[in-house]
Amino acid sequence: MQQPEMIFSVSELNEYVAALLSADPNLRSVRVRGEISGFKRHSSGHLYFSLKDANAVVQCVMFRQYAQRMSFRPEDGQQVTVSGAASIYTRDGKFQVYVQEMENTGKGDLYARFMKMKEDLEREGLFDESHKKPVPYLPGCVGVVTSGTGAALQDILQIIGRRFPTMNLLLCPVRVQGDGAAQEIAGAIYEMNRLQAADVLIVGRGGGSIEDLWAFNEPEVARAIYDSRIPVISAVGHETDFTIADFTADMRAPTPSAAAELAVPELDKIRLLLGRDRERLDGILEKDLSRRRDKLSLLFRSPGFMQAEMRLSEERTRLETAAERMLRGMSEKSVSERHRLERMRDRLEALSVQSVLDRGFTMIRGQDGRPVKSIEELESGDAVEIRFRDGTADAEITTIRRND
Repeated sequence: MQQPEMIFSVSELNEYVAALLSADPNLRSVRVRGEISGFKRHSSGHLYFSLKDANAVVQCVMFRQYAQRMSFRPEDGQQVTVSGAASIYTRDGKFQVYVQEMENTGKGDLYARFMKMKEDLEREGLFDESHKKPVPYLPGCVGVVTSGTGAALQDILQIIGRRFPTMNLLLCPVRVQGDGAAQEIAGAIYEMNRLQAADVLIVGRGGGSIEDLWAFNEPEVARAIYDSRIPVISAVGHETDFTIADFTADMRAPTPSAAAELAVPELDKIRLLLGRDRERLDGILEKDLSRRRDKLSLLFRSPGFMQAEMRLSEERTRLETAAERMLRGMSEKSVSERHRLERMRDRLEALSVQSVLDRGFTMIRGQDGRPVKSIEELESGDAVEIRFRDGTADAEITTIRRND
């Protein structure tokens, strides 16, 4: 006979599985060895992390009362052995180990790889301070190399939008974890340099485990940052996360939000500083002008300047007197010349032909029209013209008589 179907609610199912796990004596007290990853210390004092090996990962939680008993500070990459109970968190249905004790058994494989890579790249000179470039105070454009859909990009956009709303941004979206992520990040950095469209680059992502951040530990990313002609701000993970990119970059920011604050100044603060500088310069100029006015005023009141002014006044009076004398002389000369010209005009008029004719004389012209000055120019029978004061008359020479 078929048994009736049992239907669980989600809560009932999770509680049922938790009860089964709690009933297993091997899971009530279990010891697990693995490498710490994604370690986080909550403000309450609880510790949250994962333990992993080459093939699997298990979530762990260690409550404050147990964490306070530890003699070392856990961190990502450490190899540890934990003791506790394996069960599920019934609200989320998440399988995890509730850790009561933790022993430090050394560094994990990923941490060892990280340290080896760091030492090799440091010997190559990729971390040299002399190679690092200054980040511009006021860039014209900020380039961003990160995931196009991640929270890090939204944090960067929000911070820059608040600090400098008119700032130009150029995004080159890339994968930030998984296979091929390192190649995409390095390629984006090289492409940004080829375009030369940005004055500073923010390269990074949000927080995660050491595996999630591993792309920023790869040598190709480090070399792309080192080769970049554009200053690079590394912004990978949280404040406690360090990657190879952080050591190679020109500046490290603890978070993507902090990178945005380092990349651009506050526009309102710039305006305030410019206003203060303008007021300060105006004050300096006004003080300088006032000082120069006072200096000129003292100069004007000095004995030497007063004597020079008096000398200039005397010379001005002398020149004015000379000008008046010259003008008066020119006027008198002009009158004298006018009278002389009038006398010459009268004399010329008295000597004119018309004046002679007016006095009763006549003038004889020959056939060629020229005046006849002597009887030697005439012969009997010549036709002549006789000019009188008021007209002319034609005549013929009949007799010529010479003076004795």
